[in-house]
Amino acid sequence: MSAPVLNGILDGVGDTPLVELTGLLPRFGSRVFAKLEAFNPGGSVKDRSALSMLLGRIRSGDLVPGRSTVVESSSGNLAIGMAQICRYFGIDFICVVDPKTTEQNLAILRAYGVTVDLVTEVDPETRAYLPTRIKRVRELVATVPGAYWPNQYANPLNPLAHERTMREIAEALDGRVDYLFCSTGTGGTLTGCARYIREHRLPTTLVGVDALGSVLFGGASGPRLLPGHGAAVRPALFDPTLADEVVHVSDLECVVGCRTLTDREAILAGGSSGAVTAALGKFAARIPAGRNVVLVFPDRGDRYLDSIYSDDWVRAHFGEVSHLWQEPDLYMAVGAC
Repeated sequence: MSAPVLNGILDGVGDTPLVELTGLLPRFGSRVFAKLEAFNPGGSVKDRSALSMLLGRIRSGDLVPGRSTVVESSSGNLAIGMAQICRYFGIDFICVVDPKTTEQNLAILRAYGVTVDLVTEVDPETRAYLPTRIKRVRELVATVPGAYWPNQYANPLNPLAHERTMREIAEALDGRVDYLFCSTGTGGTLTGCARYIREHRLPTTLVGVDALGSVLFGGASGPRLLPGHGAAVRPALFDPTLADEVVHVSDLECVVGCRTLTDREAILAGGSSGAVTAALGKFAARIPAGRNVVLVFPDRGDRYLDSIYSDDWVRAHFGEVSHLWQEPDLYMAVGAC
């Protein structure tokens, strides 16, 4: 069957492939699948959230080219998803970023014609950039004519988009999804998947994957090198009770997870994908044989070429650790991190 002709690039959002990973854990007794969200046209799972939060307002006439301006806080994938949508419809977009935003992401945003607004000071209480970014968004919304803040941190349309994500996974496996590993940030993907699981009474253990140094599941705030998962402030829509299990992953474990994926599956994935891969390695001994395990891979690795996939960057932050992704068992390598 030939692929359908899409009515514009945004029709390519969703229906991403589910791929079985046969070489990741050679001695693991269950099947492992990856939901490859990099196949969305903007390159990440955040395309789903961005489209969900903007499309209805555009079609209703609430957002009008030449009169409206979308203002949002994002340091990466959501910004790119929104940039593509706003460019497609000719709507102005101001994105508030911070110094952790990569040069590649900034270049992509500028290529889409986005106005980039950089905050440079951390919040004095949390020592994080997120509260400062949100404060700047509020200032812009109050002063820019026709400004609209989608607010990915509190907008219920964010998690709503990911009920479809879970539906796609469940339909591909005829409802037999025994374990789902999902990285956490705003909580959109986790919440949407959890709602679908509960509404359809799937026999799925939902494993939330968080960063060490993140406060999402009650941990202490601490420094983190890699963006994409974890948070210094718990978002309004985030509900930690939706996860049946929680695995915390360090920056080094993310690197090991990413490098292992590339080595064993030829998948060049982003940092959050490495996190869920590492989380599976840490959790694998608790999974009975004969189960279906799904990992949500949020984005691709070409936006991490200067960090995760740079040998010099890895050595500068962690020393010589290349042996860790050459171990025969990922959970042994991760446990050594």
